[in-house]
Amino acid sequence: MDTGTRYRFSCTLTFGDIYGQVIAWLVILLVSLASSLALMGARQPVVALAAVGLILVLSLPFLLFAFVTTLLNHIEFEPVAATQSAPNTPLSGRAQTPAQALS
Repeated sequence: MDTGTRYRFSCTLTFGDIYGQVIAWLVILLVSLASSLALMGARQPVVALAAVGLILVLSLPFLLFAFVTTLLNHIEFEPVAATQSAPNTPLSGRAQTPAQALS
């Protein structure tokens, strides 16, 4: 690998890419809450809380894995040409003037 090559980092992730994952997890949360309310109505509050906790604890790693893999699939490194590699260097032959505030 050439150490002199510069790369541009860009992330093309949009909300539409993770929209389905968010909806699926919200459905899991609603089913979890519905089951806990049903168990609360059956006078088993400890089982209801355990069911909600178990569903959340088991679903969070899958949600995290889905988000991270989706994010990593949308990260791109593009090589930058030599003329674009140093955008902060002043152009030769041009005088630099400080920025002035508009009044």
